[in-house]
Amino acid sequence: MSIRHGLLALLERGPSHGYQLRAQFDASTGATWPLNVGQVYTTLDRLERDGLVVQDGEPDPDGRIAYRLTDAGRAEVQTWFRSPVSARSAPRDELAIKLALAVTTPGVDVLAVVQTQRTGTMATLQELTRLKTRGADDDLAWSLVLDSLVFRAEAEIRWLDHCEARVARAAARRPQNTVAAPAATDRAAQR
Repeated sequence: MSIRHGLLALLERGPSHGYQLRAQFDASTGATWPLNVGQVYTTLDRLERDGLVVQDGEPDPDGRIAYRLTDAGRAEVQTWFRSPVSARSAPRDELAIKLALAVTTPGVDVLAVVQTQRTGTMATLQELTRLKTRGADDDLAWSLVLDSLVFRAEAEIRWLDHCEARVARAAARRPQNTVAAPAATDRAAQR
């Protein structure tokens, strides 16, 4: 998630200072991706430098400065809302990297790595399901975030099932029945 664009979207609602923006972000996302207030102010400084926001008036009695969108900032957030999110711009998939390294590292029980992850993901899915039954539908924004997290957890479990089956097939083809990385020719044949 682009913090930059998230803050611009929140400022579309009206001028706010960093603490308000952090609270609004948490409220909109159910605090699923909590922001550090320092991160918020650092991003606001960059947005101001880039001409997308400006300070709005004088600091309040606590010394906090409100920011508002410029026309360029408004155009930037509108472009963001109209653009698809690219998987290439998302953070690295740590789990995919971990499994890729596990199958290529001698002595790693890849099936145990998969099972440990599946157990953790199932626990997360159960917690998300409990949250959904506690009235998350009353808050559309939070409900949509929860739906996304549930679908991702379900997809991860399906992918882990797939990985487990592939690793087991690769192990069955080995004379010593060890789980290791398939040879380059084996990987090409599996595709």
